[in-house]
Amino acid sequence: MAAIFAKPLAAIALAAIALTACTSPGTQNTPDSAASPEATSTTANATASDQVLTLGAIPDQDPERLQRQYEKLVAYLEAELGIEVAYKPVVDYAAAVTAFQVGDLEFVWFGGLTGVQARLQTPGATAIAQRDVDENFRSVFIANPSAGLAPFTEITDLAQLKGKTFTFGSESSTSGRLMPQYFLEQGGVALTDFQGPAGFSGDHDKTLELVQAGAYQVGALNEKVWEQRSAEGKVNNDQVTVIWRTPTYYDYHWVLHPQIASEFGADFPEKLRAALLKLSPDNPDHKEILDLFSAGKFIETKNENYAQIEAIGRKIGKITD
Repeated sequence: MAAIFAKPLAAIALAAIALTACTSPGTQNTPDSAASPEATSTTANATASDQVLTLGAIPDQDPERLQRQYEKLVAYLEAELGIEVAYKPVVDYAAAVTAFQVGDLEFVWFGGLTGVQARLQTPGATAIAQRDVDENFRSVFIANPSAGLAPFTEITDLAQLKGKTFTFGSESSTSGRLMPQYFLEQGGVALTDFQGPAGFSGDHDKTLELVQAGAYQVGALNEKVWEQRSAEGKVNNDQVTVIWRTPTYYDYHWVLHPQIASEFGADFPEKLRAALLKLSPDNPDHKEILDLFSAGKFIETKNENYAQIEAIGRKIGKITD
């Protein structure tokens, strides 16, 4: 009989040993261990590490270029902050504002107008940084030779655009629509003064392409995009030229969703701002990111800097609340 029960008894003993080994005293499911500070800390850290910072941007340029630009930034932020960061592209400017409002995007590169719209729709949202160029930003008016226009410096000379075909960029673009329309009005030009309705190309690159091809005689776009495309050899100076540069205004900036503090900690907004401000043109890897953003560096900003943008947005009906 002893021989008959030898193997079963051995199996039971081995199972008991395995169970004991898998359940160490420090991880037994008892009331004391559940309340252990160490266990609570471990759980909290695991939850924090599972959080993903969702980053977005208005689609103001060629999508492939934007993808490359934000992939570089995402890699930098992940290394600098020790968290996972995900770039989520959107289809248009309005979609970026909506995604931010509902919390699908938490950290967004907005233009002046969309940044104001996003903050008004999301109480507690904060503008935390901008490029060095954004505190003195400009739009440029460009013309095809068919317009018969020579460059000028006075805002009153915008009256020469009457009777020409004209395109803006996106309807919600600060540098491609809001401020150009504002300056046109200052120069005595109404949208009804153009030949046919004003166009809306969708982004700055398309505005450049359309005017250069002669589809529109005149257009307005972001000065930095114009300068960058010129440097890249993508501007045919025989087919398009700058005829006027606007006065300066505040434009692009990073806006942070208020839910960030509860997800990553109260000190996270300042850590994120510091990471952006740390980008230096003296570091080759950093310079690549800054060059993609057409920036020398990032600097601090605040919501109040965009009061003029809000006032003009309300005046032309792009902000209605």
